[in-house]
Amino acid sequence: MSGRFTSRLSVRLRATLAATAIVAVALGVASVALVSVLRGSLQDSAAAEAARRAAITAERLADGSGAARAGSPGTAADPDVVIIGEPPTRNVLVVPKQWTPSATYTVVSKPVDTAQGKVLVQARASLQPVATALSTLWSVLLPGIPALLLLVAGLTWLAVGRALAPVSAIRQELADITASDLHRRVPVPPARDEIARLAATTNRTLDRLEHAVGRHRQFVADAAHELRSPLAVLRARLEIAPPQALTAEALTDVDRIQRLTTDLLLLARLDADEPAEHEEVDLGQVAAEEASRARSRTEVGVSLDISSEIVVNGSCEQLRRVVANLVDNAVRHARTAVVVRLVRCGGDAVLEVDDDGPGIPPEHREAVFDRFTRLDEARARDAGGSGLGLAIARDIAVRHGGTIAVVDGPAGASLRARIPLRRGVPVP
Repeated sequence: MSGRFTSRLSVRLRATLAATAIVAVALGVASVALVSVLRGSLQDSAAAEAARRAAITAERLADGSGAARAGSPGTAADPDVVIIGEPPTRNVLVVPKQWTPSATYTVVSKPVDTAQGKVLVQARASLQPVATALSTLWSVLLPGIPALLLLVAGLTWLAVGRALAPVSAIRQELADITASDLHRRVPVPPARDEIARLAATTNRTLDRLEHAVGRHRQFVADAAHELRSPLAVLRARLEIAPPQALTAEALTDVDRIQRLTTDLLLLARLDADEPAEHEEVDLGQVAAEEASRARSRTEVGVSLDISSEIVVNGSCEQLRRVVANLVDNAVRHARTAVVVRLVRCGGDAVLEVDDDGPGIPPEHREAVFDRFTRLDEARARDAGGSGLGLAIARDIAVRHGGTIAVVDGPAGASLRARIPLRRGVPVP
C-alpha cells in the first residue's frame, strides 16, 4: 500500500519528502551523538575536578601540614572534601560516613598514609553544570531541528521545482500538439543535462512523426486527386450507355466513390490546416438551402425551424458542408421525420438536427465522430455513408471555434452544433 501511495505523489513532492527524511535521520543521529559526547565530557571534567581536590588534600595530609588556610580543600570551609579516619590536625573536617556517587555529585576517593595512621580522603564535584548544559542544548535542539527540517523541505521544494520547470514546459507543449500542428516543438533548456537531452529526443521524434504524417496526408490527397479524373470519365461513359439495371447500379457505386474521394480530399486539406477564406455567413440561409436539398430517401420529411439574422464568421463552403453532413446523417437514420432547428443561444449559433430514428447509445456518442465509424453494420453499404460525415463536420466546427455533440432528442438522436456568432452582433 505504501508503494502504491508514493507512486501517486509527484516527483517534486517525493524528492522533498526523501530529502527531508534523510536530513531528519542525520540530524537525529548527530544530536544523540552530540548529547552523549557532551555528557561524557562534562562528567569527566567533574570527576577530574573532584580528583584534583582530593589530591591536594591528600598531599597536605601526607606532609603533615594539615590545611591551615580557610576555604582550602580539606578544611571546614570546603564542604566538598571530607576525611574518614583519625585526622592529623584539628583543622580538617572528619565525617564518620563515606559519600556514594549519585545523580547530583560525582565522588572520588583517595587513601592517604599519615603519621597518625591511614585515612580516606573523599572529594566530590556537582553535576548540576552538566544538567544545565544538557538542558540548554536540548532547548536549542528541540525547536531548532524542526525549523531546520522545514527550511530543508522548503529549499528542496524550490530547487526541485526549478529543476523540473523545463519538464513542465515540455509536458504543456506536448499536450497542446495535435495532428494539425505537428510543426510545433518542445522548448530545449540551455543546460546540457538529462532534461535537455530528453527535449532534444522528443523534438527528433516529432520531426519523424511530422514527416510520416505529412507523407500519409500527401498520399491520401494525391490518391484522391488522381481518382477524380478516371471516376469522372467512368461516370460520363455510364451516363451515355444504354439504360440497364447493371448500369444504374454502377452509377450508384461511382457516385458513392466520388463522394468518398471528395471527403478524403477535404480531410486532407483540413489535416494540412490549409487556411480557408473567412467571411460573414448567414447561417440561417445556409441551413435552409442545405436542409431543403433533395435526397434519396424521399419518404423522410425535413422540417425547418430557423431563426433569422444569425450571422457567423467563417468559410461558407465549409459551414455548408457541416449542415449538409448533419442533415444527411439524420435522413439516413430517420424513420419518417427530421427537424432542423437553428437558434441563437448567448454568444453562439446553435444548430440542432433531430430525427425519429433509433438513436445513438450513450457509450457510442463519441465514437460516431471517429473516421470511418459506422454503428449500423447491418445496413447495406450502398444505403449507408462512409463514416466520414460526422468526423468532417466536427473538424470544421472545431476550426470555427465551435463544438458538435450528440444529445438526447425528442424522438431519437439529436446532433447539436455550436458556432460562435460574428462579433458585434447584438445578443438578445
